[in-house]
This record gives sequence, C-alpha cells and structure tokens, in this order.
Amino acid sequence: MRNQSKDIVIFPLGQVEQTIITAAAAFLESLGGFYFTCRIASRRPIPIGTLNTRRRQYDCKRILKHFIKCCPGDCFRFIGITDVDIYVPVLRYVYGLAQLGGTCAIVSTHRLRPEFYSAPADKWLFYQRIYKTVLHELGHTAGLVHCLDSKCVMFSSTRIKDTDKKEPRFCDTCRELFFWHINKD
Repeated sequence: MRNQSKDIVIFPLGQVEQTIITAAAAFLESLGGFYFTCRIASRRPIPIGTLNTRRRQYDCKRILKHFIKCCPGDCFRFIGITDVDIYVPVLRYVYGLAQLGGTCAIVSTHRLRPEFYSAPADKWLFYQRIYKTVLHELGHTAGLVHCLDSKCVMFSSTRIKDTDKKEPRFCDTCRELFFWHINKD
C-alpha cells in the first residue's frame, strides 16, 4: 500500500547555486519507496548575527533555530542548502545539522567540494557528497541517530573520507527505522 505523499521543501540559503538545489530535490524524489514530493522554495538570506567573524564561519545552530521559527506549516520537512562554511560551537565544522526528530535541517556544500581539499574538481563526487549529506540530515529529522555501519548514510561524517566511504542510502535497519518514524508523523 502506497503512503500519502509528504512535501519536502528545499530552499537555497545565501548564494548557493540553483542547480545544486534542483539536483538535491530530484535525488530525494528518485529514491525508490520514499514517497516524497519536493518543492523548491525561494532563496533566503543567511540570518543576520550568525557569522562568527573570528572563525570566519557561520554558526549553524543559530541558523537552524532561525528557520525552525519560520518553517512553513504545510511541509513535512524544510531543508536549507548553503555554500557557506558552517560550524557548531563544540566542533570546528559540520557538513550539516538537523533538528533531531523535527522538521528542519541545514546542509553546507562548502567542505563537500573536492577543491576544498586541493583535489581537482569532480562534479560527480561533489554531487554524491551533497546527496549523502542531505539524506543523512533528513534521517536525523526522522529521529535517526548515527549508525555503526560505515556504509550506511547515517554513519557519522567527521571527515570527508567518512562521507566518501558511505553509500547514498540507509542500511536495512536504518531504512526500517526511517519508514517507521516518517509513517507515524
């Protein structure tokens, strides 16, 4: 039996390329068995007061708190994608942050680009990293925590090598938990 479709709203945050937003939406819609429809919302500015000038990074926790307050009531999930470097106070950087068991998530492409690590540009690798990070943060919004399976998209990415090693899908256990969580929403 097919579940009722759930709207995921993806929005560009700051100056991120529109093609990245479109590709992320298409990726989520293409996942077999996930009954998502994606809408792309209008571009939003990065909230004032989130730039830490000393670190030259944006406080992702503050960004997320801002968007939790203005999340549209008609969406299942609200995911912002940005190209700025983000961090949480206890870590040097993060690739994304989500409201655990909530509605909102933020993903940054800044450290997902191969060029950031002095490697040649590789569009395929870059987009794979984006897809994995978006799905990982979406998993957190469904209440999933980090998985011990290094191939599962819910494995913690503390380094880019962790992101590259995992696959753009949930392991069987996380997939089952994911569906259980989203179907009770």
